[in-house]
Amino acid sequence: MRRVMPISPRRMPFMGHIAELRRRLFIVVLVLGTLAVGLYFVSDQIYALLVGPAKNVIGTQGSFTFDVLEGMTNRFRLAIWAAVVVGSPVLIYHALSFFVPALKPKERRWFLWTFLAAVMLFIGGVAFCYLLILEPSAQWLVEQNGQTFELMLRASSMMQFSMWFMVGFGVAFEVPIVVFYLVYFDVVPYKQLRKNWRTVWVVIIIVAAMITPDWSPVSMGALAGAMIGLFEGSMALARVVLRKKIKAQKLELEDD
Repeated sequence: MRRVMPISPRRMPFMGHIAELRRRLFIVVLVLGTLAVGLYFVSDQIYALLVGPAKNVIGTQGSFTFDVLEGMTNRFRLAIWAAVVVGSPVLIYHALSFFVPALKPKERRWFLWTFLAAVMLFIGGVAFCYLLILEPSAQWLVEQNGQTFELMLRASSMMQFSMWFMVGFGVAFEVPIVVFYLVYFDVVPYKQLRKNWRTVWVVIIIVAAMITPDWSPVSMGALAGAMIGLFEGSMALARVVLRKKIKAQKLELEDD
């Protein structure tokens, strides 16, 4: 049987891609499952860390369960979420590696840099949300109760609030990679992206509104601002790194 390399150096037939996808999914599930089993036993510490920023707002709230199975279910959810965050380098590596056989040899030289950038951007997005967004967003949401409603949070609701925010910010911070490869693969020429920056900003604001589950101006504004900053930074980086390709794209557009 032919040994399959971690990053295949050659193009594959369709069935080869299917076999490769099945193999990589098996590895990802195995890694996440192993991490989740181990992290289940420290779920109390994970919960305390996860809701830490919001604790300054909700105080002793956010630790209630209302079902006999809810405690165990919450621990499993915490373990799986932590496994996704801790195992994100493995997830990103295999997601990127799956597409390598479709690339030309010259294009594969970007793999390592793309992998490192994707991991750092995801972790950066999670950290940005944890340190700067969770507490003010929780504050805004709690204030919406006013004098009319009395807040009583169950643990699962508090967990879902923090989990969705952090993973959403982590994924949203991958904007520079998307922009870089849109230009690199000629999907959207650099000049068009630069010319239509207003449209791009509007799309980013809409995406930020879709990703943030609370619709608050605090979280949406912070995420949209961060994504716009990342977009502009990625455009500046692309202009430097891909200057030859951008020049060729410009000449091609002028010829058309």
